[in-house]
Amino acid sequence: MRENRTRYPGYDVLKEQEHWDDHSREIVLTRLGPFPKHGFLNKHEAELIYNIAQHIVYDNRKEILDYVLYHIDNTLASPTGEDQRKVGAPEQKTLVRQGLRAIDQLARKQYGAPFLEIDAQQQLAILSTLHTGKAAPLDEWQTIPQKELFKKLATEITSAYYSHPIVWSEIGYGGPAYPRGYVRVEKGLTDPWEAKRDANES
Repeated sequence: MRENRTRYPGYDVLKEQEHWDDHSREIVLTRLGPFPKHGFLNKHEAELIYNIAQHIVYDNRKEILDYVLYHIDNTLASPTGEDQRKVGAPEQKTLVRQGLRAIDQLARKQYGAPFLEIDAQQQLAILSTLHTGKAAPLDEWQTIPQKELFKKLATEITSAYYSHPIVWSEIGYGGPAYPRGYVRVEKGLTDPWEAKRDANES
């Protein structure tokens, strides 16, 4: 995994939290944990998603991946419906649960062991075939669209990953703008509190 991730060394978005409104601050700080027990995912499903997330975001930091897992579990446990889904795709609870089971079946079929017991390159190969919709034939694909499964997992993983304060700091995102707002809106200009690029970076 990459060591030098940030172009903004020394920048910590959490130092700006006094400028956020109370509701936004509460939401952001909740992403630091600790997190409650899973409300939807069982232990094996959680381990599968945790492992897949490492491949999707190319990161293995537990403090961030724990939040990614919490976000996905919370989304699936919520009674709130989805915004939209492709015609023919099952609702997300079914898509993820049966999809994870199918991923294990696929790993067994191709490599003779469940997904978590095969090596990283084999895992990546399976995820790649799901992404393109060209995974080996399984009965499960009759009801679980491969591309939609990969898209759901990748979307939820990356959405959670890039909403974590540590990642915000690394990409130079200043966090909630309300109520402070921005003053220097001209192209190329930044407000004093925003992240600054390392002057020594080439």
